[in-house]
Amino acid sequence: MRLKSRLIQVAYALLPYLLLSVSLNACAQPKPDLVMLPMSDGVRLATDVYRPAGEDPSPVILMRSTYGRGGGGVEDLLARGYALVVQDVRGRGDSEGEAYVFNADGWRPGLTDGADTVAWIKAQPWCNGKIGTQGGSALAITQMLLAPATTDLLAQCLEVGPASLYHDVVYTGAVFRKCLIEGWLKAIQEPHLIDVYKAHPTYDDFWAFYNVVPKAGQVTAPGLFIGGWYDIFDQGTIDAFLARERDGGEGARGRNYLVMKWSGHGPDNKESEYRYNENRFDLKIGDLRRAFFDYHLKGDELSLDGWRKVHYYTMGDDTTPNAPGNEWRTADAWPPFETVPTSFYLHRDGGLETAPPASDDALSFTFDPANPFPTLGGPNLLIPFGPFDQRKIRAGRDDLLIFATAPFEAPIEATGRVSIMLYVSSDAPDTDFTAKLLDIYPEGDAREINILDGVIRVKHRDSLESAAPLLTGPEEVVRVTIDLWSTSWVFNTGHRIGLHVSSSNYPRFEVNPNTGDDFPRDGVPMRPARNTVHMAPGYPSALVLPVRPQTSSG
Repeated sequence: MRLKSRLIQVAYALLPYLLLSVSLNACAQPKPDLVMLPMSDGVRLATDVYRPAGEDPSPVILMRSTYGRGGGGVEDLLARGYALVVQDVRGRGDSEGEAYVFNADGWRPGLTDGADTVAWIKAQPWCNGKIGTQGGSALAITQMLLAPATTDLLAQCLEVGPASLYHDVVYTGAVFRKCLIEGWLKAIQEPHLIDVYKAHPTYDDFWAFYNVVPKAGQVTAPGLFIGGWYDIFDQGTIDAFLARERDGGEGARGRNYLVMKWSGHGPDNKESEYRYNENRFDLKIGDLRRAFFDYHLKGDELSLDGWRKVHYYTMGDDTTPNAPGNEWRTADAWPPFETVPTSFYLHRDGGLETAPPASDDALSFTFDPANPFPTLGGPNLLIPFGPFDQRKIRAGRDDLLIFATAPFEAPIEATGRVSIMLYVSSDAPDTDFTAKLLDIYPEGDAREINILDGVIRVKHRDSLESAAPLLTGPEEVVRVTIDLWSTSWVFNTGHRIGLHVSSSNYPRFEVNPNTGDDFPRDGVPMRPARNTVHMAPGYPSALVLPVRPQTSSG
């Protein structure tokens, strides 16, 4: 019940995105026409149709929902001359069919509910042939899957959504996102899919039906993509934008917009120990959304004048007056400028230095899956998310390696995708390695604020599509790369870059049983692993940051 209550809170927090970003007023909301719309296989989906008075035919905006069709006002769209269609997806709400979320929303043969719905809308006398889609979170996923399945869309607004269910949602570095997936599926009363997803721990044909990146060339609708640096789909939002912007089909390529906020998947977390700047609300995303739809669906060629392609919020020091960062920036592409991939090498004394180690060194720790290192903050949904001081959870733990640079004499900015390359060994046949990027504040404050985190399963060090041979013993050293996703952050003068390396981040990620199995299994013992990170001229483990040149502007 606690997880379900949390999901309901998040759903209500997202209502401004999910239901038209207008003020809620159930009493004044117009009454829709309900259509039980048959799909190509005969299954009927509950579909509400709202039509503006005296405006037939009109452009139409479609929302396909996993959370129900009611609860929000539609007056803004109707007043601006748009019709609105809101539909319960198959198996949810009042719709018929199997409860198998997202299974019928894309291009799977015989299960193309989104495309079927668009074709029906286009054939109605109240539609002028110009159709767009919008919605956030799960409603962005239904849009994502719809995009390659039809050429009848002219615009999409996808808020806090991914590009690939495997890479951005269910697994990270081949490690199951336990709290997010188990909690969400239980909350929407589809727990049977937990075992379905666990049956596919590698990227295979099952997941290909949930990945739009290879399908970008079939997408003809431009998109407005909106995400956040602490959102559960952070990198997926950027990847979806880039796929459509660079490789999209005719009509989509080169016509997309990206907004990356400071935020997580929902409102600011009041438990966070980071003080958000009030200027984070200066960008009026609702205005951009309206301009985007008016341009593509109403032919208002002036509506997007003055709006640049990319808006992103750069974060940083939250206490020093006039600290660099903490501001909205604009650009015409992502990344917004050329960065310098800068390696900060791990040293045995805990240093992060631009000079590689000169001698053969290593640091080891014991990872016990029965006592995993705990999660605090980061891109979560059902547990506290966002930036937190990590000192409270590392105190007293001996299953963590801690590294930091010297205090900076001038600010340093990292904007773009961050990774860490580790040379590792273990006495277990398989294990995980986790990493967390931190901003360490000067003495007197000394907070260790988490920025990004990631994980990699060692047996998937070479590929997420197949497993490498299991480790043969502690003498075998292998290289792993942990993708920490993307951010825009300025480390201020006197601050240090911090890095935490461990083998668990639980319950954000499922633990590795260290036996070679993909998951812990009831009745099957797990084992501790003695894990080692190597730091040597031949094993230059390093954090790699996309550092902004001081001469660039953005």
